[in-house]
Amino acid sequence: MKKAILFDLGNTLIKYYTRAEFPQILRESIEEVYNFLVQNVDFNIPFDEIWQRVSKENYESSDYKVRPLEERLKHIFSAENLSDNLIMNMCRYFMKPIFSRSEIYEDTLPVLAKLNSKGIKSIIISNTAWGSPRELWYEEIKRFGIDGYIDLLVFCRDIGWRKPDRRIFEFASKRLSLDVKECIFIGDDPRWDIAGPKSIGMDAILIDRESQFGKLEEKRITTLYEILDMLGIEK
Repeated sequence: MKKAILFDLGNTLIKYYTRAEFPQILRESIEEVYNFLVQNVDFNIPFDEIWQRVSKENYESSDYKVRPLEERLKHIFSAENLSDNLIMNMCRYFMKPIFSRSEIYEDTLPVLAKLNSKGIKSIIISNTAWGSPRELWYEEIKRFGIDGYIDLLVFCRDIGWRKPDRRIFEFASKRLSLDVKECIFIGDDPRWDIAGPKSIGMDAILIDRESQFGKLEEKRITTLYEILDMLGIEK
């Protein structure tokens, strides 16, 4: 019997954006930060120059080490001398276009509640957009009422490594004091959510809500309710 279900967050429990939509969202996020700085500090770098710098920061490390949003924004906006409070506000403005699009899936809370009622732990293991701070994501989870059903939150910023690096999955399993065979990981991206858990012997299932991945040779579901069926739990 599985004792814990480990979930990705974005596009698994909460809908955010597709890969194709991210370039436009990134521009909106940079514009939000730019306008915040223009209005609140002595800031006069032309936006075109700022935007040229963005491409140099728009990548993730090949070894999956986290590149924190704060450091990226400091480089883009020449903001190394700003206070920590201002830097955090820059992060908040960066995240506004992302969080404004968020929408919880209709099956998320019912499934989490059912797992909770059966004594099965629910854990979130998630990368964050551009290495954004965990505090902002914890606020997001509370906003949707998910926090009351989650036994453990693990973001890439907590560990310093992004999925699919095995260290983020190892950390969670150790914190739970569970064998990896007692856990299942559910995520929406074959790149990040399948190889990582499998590398430590944990079962992994792809949630393909839009049936977009064709003939991948992976276990897959299209709704979270199918987890209950797999565990023999009545809806």
